[in-house]
Amino acid sequence: MARTEYYDDPAAPVPNSLVTAASAAVFDGSGRLLLQRRTDNGLWAMPGGVMEMTESLPEAAVREVREETGYDVEVTGLVGTYTDARHIIAYSDGEVRRQFNVCFRAALVGGQLRVSGESHEVRWFAPEELDGLAMHHTQRLRVGHAVQGAAPHLG
Repeated sequence: MARTEYYDDPAAPVPNSLVTAASAAVFDGSGRLLLQRRTDNGLWAMPGGVMEMTESLPEAAVREVREETGYDVEVTGLVGTYTDARHIIAYSDGEVRRQFNVCFRAALVGGQLRVSGESHEVRWFAPEELDGLAMHHTQRLRVGHAVQGAAPHLG
């Protein structure tokens, strides 16, 4: 299913769903950040996805990392909350989503790297390698906050 992201675009379609999601900024022992190149839009992003009814947001972040990358992680902190109503995501099945994302900081605790059906590629990146990656504006904001390691973003 294809995905198109809009940001502050008057031509964006009107949302027909509201979704709560979690993502994780996973760092390894060398300070590299785990990213995946998504199959639905070809862009680099932190692992993450929709929270299920039976889990908490931190549990959703842990599950999504495992599903999308093969790694087991533990949540260690909060990168921030991302609730900007100007960010709209449209899917080829007709869903037009306004998504609220809570991004957690997480540490690698096990597992083995694998690519899922949601990603073309999964890799670790040193902070100086991040600038040149194809990434949506909203994802780049989260990545920047995660790398900076400042107080949680509230937005």
